[in-house]
Amino acid sequence: MRTEAEAAGPPLEPGDFVQLPVPVIQQLYHWDCGLACSRMVLRYLGQLDDNEFERALQELQLTRSIWTIDLAYLMHHFGVRHRFCTQTLGVDKGYKNQSFYRKHFDTEETRVNQLFAQAKACKVLVEKCTVSVQDIQAHLAQGHVAIVLVNSGVLHCDLCSSPVKYCCFAPSGHRCFCRTPDYQGHFIVLRGYNRATGCIFYNNPAYADPGMCSTSISNFEEARTSYGTDEDILFVYLDS
Repeated sequence: MRTEAEAAGPPLEPGDFVQLPVPVIQQLYHWDCGLACSRMVLRYLGQLDDNEFERALQELQLTRSIWTIDLAYLMHHFGVRHRFCTQTLGVDKGYKNQSFYRKHFDTEETRVNQLFAQAKACKVLVEKCTVSVQDIQAHLAQGHVAIVLVNSGVLHCDLCSSPVKYCCFAPSGHRCFCRTPDYQGHFIVLRGYNRATGCIFYNNPAYADPGMCSTSISNFEEARTSYGTDEDILFVYLDS
């Protein structure tokens, strides 16, 4: 006869389960998910000052069109050690005809490409590289966090109520953009994982409840590698 411990399986080794205490901060508008994620990260690091954050947004001219490179510059502004990994060093011209990018593409292309071009001189660390789930887990295991660009139409939380109480881009009662089959870019904050169950823990700024979201690694991978994301991931380090 097996004991309860034996029935439960082998104990988890250090690094098999990580759940970091990253606070949830909900986005205010349909466009500011990246800024909400940045606030979460800065608060986790103990560096969030609301007045300074607003000044930084004005200085960096961050308005209604936020790209991952903008968030990298924002981390640099606060002296936060970071590493921005992407598949495209600049704007992919193939996105011009995508509904998500179409409205701001022409006005944003030059600005975003200039940010990439000036990154090295501005000490903003950007690399063209491929990141594996194992790389992400190793990063989280050290107490660090990451902001990831995903396709919200693909990402599914196993903990959230169904049907969805809050849309990824609009308050309850408004048209839900995430129900379209087209790409819908959205930023989330990674905060842990469970190797035994094969899941990833994250904060979704579109949700006030349940506070922490969870999805399978396969769903996470599908969402973060969807065409339109460039597989953008902004690694942020605790020892900043």
